[in-house]
Amino acid sequence: MTRYEPAIDVDSLDAIDMHVHIEVDDHGHSSLPPELVEAASRYFSTDGPRPDLDSVAAYYRERHMAAVIFTVDAGTRLGHPSISSVEIAEGAARNNDVLIPFGSVDPLRGAAAVDDARRLVEDSGVRGFKFHPTVQGFDPSDETYYPLYAAIERLGVPALFHTGQTGIGAGMPGGYGFRLGLSNPILLDPVAADFPELQIIMAHPSVPWQDEALAVATHKHNTWIDLSGWSPKYFPAELVRYANSVLKSRVLFGSDFPLLLPDRWIRDAEQTALKPEVMPGIMKHNAARLLGLASSDSS
Repeated sequence: MTRYEPAIDVDSLDAIDMHVHIEVDDHGHSSLPPELVEAASRYFSTDGPRPDLDSVAAYYRERHMAAVIFTVDAGTRLGHPSISSVEIAEGAARNNDVLIPFGSVDPLRGAAAVDDARRLVEDSGVRGFKFHPTVQGFDPSDETYYPLYAAIERLGVPALFHTGQTGIGAGMPGGYGFRLGLSNPILLDPVAADFPELQIIMAHPSVPWQDEALAVATHKHNTWIDLSGWSPKYFPAELVRYANSVLKSRVLFGSDFPLLLPDRWIRDAEQTALKPEVMPGIMKHNAARLLGLASSDSS
């Protein structure tokens, strides 16, 4: 096993993309069952390729960007084996000039998930964890999962949670049984309160609960917001206002690659009211600080 160690020259980067999905592994295995892949493609109006990890690295290297990469382990809820986080970390180690691996563990596996999280950090070198409460089928505020959060807090890496609407299951009968309310960011407020050293990233504009996300982020300074999954043209006005002011040091660029590409995100952001002076922090410096990556710019 090759353990990931970053070799990222932050000063040479134009951006750090905090939200990049690995959807197909080196064996051709998909992160989701085929019917969910098809439904998500319809929702996002895309039937584009799902690149493998090395192709993702090449894509970001061409753009002078680094990328946080991950899958979602929802094996219990979906009855579908996840892509291996160990293999993602090994692939990131091959491309450690541009890739930063996050792991994913299935919270429904209880103590086994805690053990998996510890091994992924200590043995594989992952730099954080990705959760999707709606797809994984768990209420993140339930104290059942506190041992997992405690372990991640001790390991000193951040936890990234999907928040808000999701295209996964959209339009399918009963939305595939997925419950959107599990991804209301207010459910992360007790987690942030009870684990004050755990850095929590609320992924995406949290539509339709943007005000809840802003309230949590304003009150709990161990929380962050990534701006992935929506074109900036459609960002709620309050999100832009907070990103320009009180939250400017804890807002993060993310695309949602491959469903939303960073080129489009950057092009559309230029048409918004995001202030030029806050963009260097959003695009790179805030993420570098969160991830513990060295940079000559301490902003």
